[in-house]
Amino acid sequence: MSGGSYNYLYQACDLEDLQARQHDLQDMAERLAGLGYAQDAAAETEELLLLFRQWQIRAGVRIRRLEKVWKAVEWWDSADRTEDAVKAALAEYRQDHGATPPP
Repeated sequence: MSGGSYNYLYQACDLEDLQARQHDLQDMAERLAGLGYAQDAAAETEELLLLFRQWQIRAGVRIRRLEKVWKAVEWWDSADRTEDAVKAALAEYRQDHGATPPP
């Protein structure tokens, strides 16, 4: 059997694939760096891993900030809450994060 040493990392096609293959991506970066003649590919692979990790952290922060707003809208749309709950969640979000409502 050939291939598969990095769980077919080369077939990753989106962020979801990369999330599932972070370990393989790190292993590939280390393997490329170890070759001694693939520093450019190693560096770009490592940069991709770092960008992905930055995105995860930044997205996580934003998800936590928006959680109450999303919940209020979802519950309103499923008839578990009223529009007032959405407005209250938005007011809290704006107060906590220094955002101002649109005109």
